[in-house]
Amino acid sequence: MRLNTFKFLFRPSWLALVGGVLVFAFACFYLLSPWQFSRNTQREAQNDAIQASLTADPKPLDEVLPPGVAPDTKTEWSRVTITGTYLPGQEVVARLRTVQGEPAFEVLTPLRTTGGPIVLVDRGYLSPGDHGVVPPYAAPPAGTVQVEARIRADETDPKNRDAFADASTGGRLQSYAVDSRVVARSSGLAIRPGYFQLDENQPGVLNALPLPQLDSGPFFSYALQWIAFGVMALGGLVYFTVRELKPGGVLAERAGQPKRRRKSVAEMLAEEEETATETDAENRAEQPAPRN
Repeated sequence: MRLNTFKFLFRPSWLALVGGVLVFAFACFYLLSPWQFSRNTQREAQNDAIQASLTADPKPLDEVLPPGVAPDTKTEWSRVTITGTYLPGQEVVARLRTVQGEPAFEVLTPLRTTGGPIVLVDRGYLSPGDHGVVPPYAAPPAGTVQVEARIRADETDPKNRDAFADASTGGRLQSYAVDSRVVARSSGLAIRPGYFQLDENQPGVLNALPLPQLDSGPFFSYALQWIAFGVMALGGLVYFTVRELKPGGVLAERAGQPKRRRKSVAEMLAEEEETATETDAENRAEQPAPRN
């Protein structure tokens, strides 16, 4: 095989193509597919935790989650009992929520436990009223109550926005995430990490939030798809490289040839006129001579 056949492999356009394919394959194998595999693992862990909580009896909060310890994958969704007094004066409403595909608000109320620490209780959701405002809702019961709730990890607002109240909220404090840290800043209370989602028929519950569906989701299949895309990209690169190395390859045939100069518009028009003139002359030559 002639050396010129391989020259196309070093052309900038071909090197750019190879670089793009390799970057895409790297992203498929080492970024995108592992990300989907990790999401699948997280979903499986969540499903296992929810399934176990459906049959397990609730335990006192401090037995499951020591004071000051944030919830993790091992403790989230566990059912616990909490005894204390609601603090409705420090309540915050989480906005821009979605429950079963419908817009909603969630009501977050601090609760001072009998042992002293303060926890954040998610009392459930409300459907927006007219013009998307927070509708009237029942206050939590006064006095000491005992509730059963599920441990939840704090959400994180990427913009780290504080709770706010203005004319659009009717003066009611609202937040962009269900986060004990946001409520702690707005209230000045020392609230322990995480929050606690009320089950149905508990003191202070509004509309209990439904549990997530126990399905594996599409993450595993998405991970396999990214792997397949990476394999196809590399396979396509190999195929086109081999094809160009064989006789008849367009790039390989042109690799040793000088680059053609692009014709100007004037040159193209001149060629067309010359061709038309030659065609007319040929047509007149083929016509029979007139008889006398």
